[in-house]
Amino acid sequence: MQPRIRQLKNSIQFDSFNEKKKAAILGFLILCLIVTVGIALAQGAYKIPLLDVYKTLLIHIIPWGETGSIEKIYSTIVWEIRLPRILLAIFVGIALSAAGGVYQGCFRNPLVEPYILGVSSGAAFGASLAIVIPSFYLSMQLSAFIFGCLAVFGAYLLARIKGETPIIMLILAGVIIGSIFSALVSILEYVATDAALREIVFWLMGGFYYTTWADIGLVVPFILISFGVIWIFSWKLNILSMGDEEARTLGVHPELYKGIFIVAATLMTAISVSAVGIIAWVGLMMPHAARMIMGPDHRFMLPAAAVMGAIYLIVCDTLARTLTSAEIPVGILTSVIGAPYLIYLIRSKGKFSFG
Repeated sequence: MQPRIRQLKNSIQFDSFNEKKKAAILGFLILCLIVTVGIALAQGAYKIPLLDVYKTLLIHIIPWGETGSIEKIYSTIVWEIRLPRILLAIFVGIALSAAGGVYQGCFRNPLVEPYILGVSSGAAFGASLAIVIPSFYLSMQLSAFIFGCLAVFGAYLLARIKGETPIIMLILAGVIIGSIFSALVSILEYVATDAALREIVFWLMGGFYYTTWADIGLVVPFILISFGVIWIFSWKLNILSMGDEEARTLGVHPELYKGIFIVAATLMTAISVSAVGIIAWVGLMMPHAARMIMGPDHRFMLPAAAVMGAIYLIVCDTLARTLTSAEIPVGILTSVIGAPYLIYLIRSKGKFSFG
């Protein structure tokens, strides 16, 4: 009996040590994010000294000094132009990365990404509809959000059989719904004017070109609430990733919690796509990268993936607006960088682990 008790104590101590180590890694990633934000605020067509960047932020956040103590152009560039798009990049990176990790855990499939259930195609149709028909009663963002959610809801209804929703059927339904909406987007592109067609194509490439503080106020609450729900129940996602039978054995209702996770992940993805267009690879890559560092425990993997996704999108957005005189769509850079990285992961690891 004594050896068994000793073994249990050692196991608990080892788990506690691992958790402290993972918390330290997560803290380091957050520090890297803060540094990345500072560098990104300083870089651009108009370079600003890093000290002046932090001074500008402090004056706006804690206005203990006169606004005249900094150059007006610094305030405009840092606070009105760069900071909103960097914040949006952070929260979109959080949303797509966390949603990818949730889908991969729920579906137990390493190749699943946030757009698997057709949300990107639905959002693309909604945005294209608003562009082609200017008199459409919805704004482009709201239209994209609604149709993105409708696409996932349609996939769920299509996959529902005898009161259950098999994972394979849900994925197939997502592919079908996505194909239907993609076809509808093609029809709209065919009938669109040249100006509308260029706007649709530009939107589909993804980017943070016209971000304002109003966009932050609209997008951030959705993402924070959805991510909070996912993180609170992340320990149940650990159980779901073991399979439905094991989950039922351990007292977890798989249908209920899969529904919660899918709804939260879909809301995050839909609001992100409606704000910035389709940005590929982030939701596929970042969960794998976080899993390599943190292991399969979603309590630590999801926050790590979220922070890494935020850093990755800030870097890509900074490159997009500094590499050339004309801004490059962020979706192009994430794809160019993401594809080789995933090839490296596949070749170096050979397989992906969930538990």
